[in-house]
Amino acid sequence: MAIDPSSVASSAAIEHLRWSLVPEVGPKRFARIVERFGSAQEALGASAAQLSGIDSVGSTLAAAIAKARDEVDLQGEVELAAKHAVRIICRDDEEYPPGLRQMPDAPIVLYVRGRIEAQDAVALAIVGARRCTTYGREQAYRFAYQLASQGVTIVSGLARGIDGEAHKGALSAGGRTLAVLGNGLAQLYPPEHRELADRIAERGARVSQLPMATSPDSNNFVPRNRIIAATTLGTLVVEAAKRSGALATARFASEYDREVFALPGRVDAMSSAGTNALIRDQHAKLVTSAEDIFDELGEVGEVLKSSEAPEDKASSPSTLPLNDEERAIFDLLDGRELSIEAIAERAGQSAGKVASTLITLQLKGLARQLPGNLFIKARAS
Repeated sequence: MAIDPSSVASSAAIEHLRWSLVPEVGPKRFARIVERFGSAQEALGASAAQLSGIDSVGSTLAAAIAKARDEVDLQGEVELAAKHAVRIICRDDEEYPPGLRQMPDAPIVLYVRGRIEAQDAVALAIVGARRCTTYGREQAYRFAYQLASQGVTIVSGLARGIDGEAHKGALSAGGRTLAVLGNGLAQLYPPEHRELADRIAERGARVSQLPMATSPDSNNFVPRNRIIAATTLGTLVVEAAKRSGALATARFASEYDREVFALPGRVDAMSSAGTNALIRDQHAKLVTSAEDIFDELGEVGEVLKSSEAPEDKASSPSTLPLNDEERAIFDLLDGRELSIEAIAERAGQSAGKVASTLITLQLKGLARQLPGNLFIKARAS
């Protein structure tokens, strides 16, 4: 019996899914397609000749794209997702992380096992070496536990070493955690993390932008690291050698105007050469506790440091004063439902900065997020 696609994805996500299954169409090319035709749905009816008019798409490539678009096994992908209790979302869906919307190469779709919630906008990435020391494991667990205890969602990559300990620390604190993977969700890697992966799906989500049956491959880790960096308010590198994927995540975090933190290690330890260099070159802020991270997150950090849970704080208006940036964004919300992009344009600020300010306003009970990633004022000033 065929699976009803609507049980796995919205109609918009199904349209996006078809494009994501075309090998010649990555996130950037998809963005140009949508810009040209207005929507993923409208582009589905475009001929090869019409597709060839897109920048960097010639007639030969356009013909290949049109053919693959019409022949992809959409039903098979939907059925495989349903078999593994996976939902497929796109940027038109409320659950799609707001931080990813600002990426120039935002994933066309995301596969989700578990659930991404609004509170996951207050998230921090914890990344580091697979071959880590006992010190690194202890610190990854410690920071994740402390941050999750205060309502921060921990995001990592489910890899061996630092990633796994970060997820474990968050779960032990009773907090939420997201695992962003470099393989499809029909695969599990590494295999020894099966129990951990199941617990993550119960207290957060496993997430991938890759088709369900995609096997683990080193080429998939860079795009995965981009998602980890963009989804969070900042990235903490616990332990990393000179050449490490964790350093790439830190670099992406800087590109997306997110905070970058690093834990210092022994000067003669290869496992800390990368983190120590980040601190030395002032690419990351040295931290020794979760308190240091909260201090760098401004008023978001002040709210998180309080004894109340974030959802409790959001339900009763905060008495904290508004700074100039918060006041400007708050005033723009007066009587209107606006997207992050619209607010950024009117405020003359980056979308990343606006997203961070909106989180502060939500934690103070002054702004509310609506379906479609729209924001509105929650109460009078």
